[in-house]
This record gives sequence, structure tokens and C-alpha cells, in this order.
Amino acid sequence: MNMKLEVVVLPVSDVDRAKHFYETLGFRLDIDYVAPDEDYRVVQFTPPGSECSIIIGTGITSAAPGSVQGLHLVVVDIGAARADLVARGVEVSELFHDAGGVFHHVGHEQRLSGPHPDRRDYGSFASFSDPDGNGWVLQEVKVRAPGR
Repeated sequence: MNMKLEVVVLPVSDVDRAKHFYETLGFRLDIDYVAPDEDYRVVQFTPPGSECSIIIGTGITSAAPGSVQGLHLVVVDIGAARADLVARGVEVSELFHDAGGVFHHVGHEQRLSGPHPDRRDYGSFASFSDPDGNGWVLQEVKVRAPGR
């Protein structure tokens, strides 16, 4: 059986504010549907180069705004990706790697400054949040692990 992750629903408190933020990131706007009664709205974006999209809106989730954390955007050059987001006005953390070397810990625990010393794939990160606090992580991957 083949399964692909298609959409991640992000809970937001202000759809227009979130829409502006994701447009600023350079995500492609796929749809902005508003029902006639205005109690239901679906806005879908796709990050550049991604097959998976995000949906924000009204009447689409009961999750609390800002409660989604750890969404990863894989980039080939983390320094360039961070600089691009900063140039777009996004507040992005400094580059970091984890003391354990496998995956980053929650929050700032065991976070070491700078990219992974060997620039090992999957080991260098930067983080940012949308206006509601939904948390994103940039992760540098130049060569994907086998089977990926």
C-alpha cells in the first residue's frame, strides 16, 4: 500500500493574518474558499517544492491556535534558507544543532549554537513560528537517507 501525507491542518485565530504570513514565506496559495455563511473557510498553501500542503481556516479544526509544533521544512542550504526568510521579515532563530546529534530536543534543551559541526544531513536546524505560535523547523538535508 502506498500512502502520502497530503495536508496538515494548522489551527489559527485570524485567518487573514495567517494567510498573509504564509504568503510572505513564499508558500503557493492553492485555494481560498469562503462559504456563503462565512462560518467556514478553507485556505490551502503549498510550500515551494513540497507535495504536502497546509490548510488554515475557520470551522475546520477544534485544535487550539498555535498548538501544532515541530513541522519540518527540509532545505538544501540552511543558511541561505534562513537568510531568505529573514529578508522576508520572518523572525527566525539562529542556526543550531542538537547535542545528541540525532534529532533536536523540545524547546532549547541541548541546543548548541551553529550548524552541525560536520554539516551532517538531518543535523542542522533553525526555527520560527507563525503569528499564532504554530512551530516550524528548517532542517538541512543535502542527500536524503536511503529509502526516503
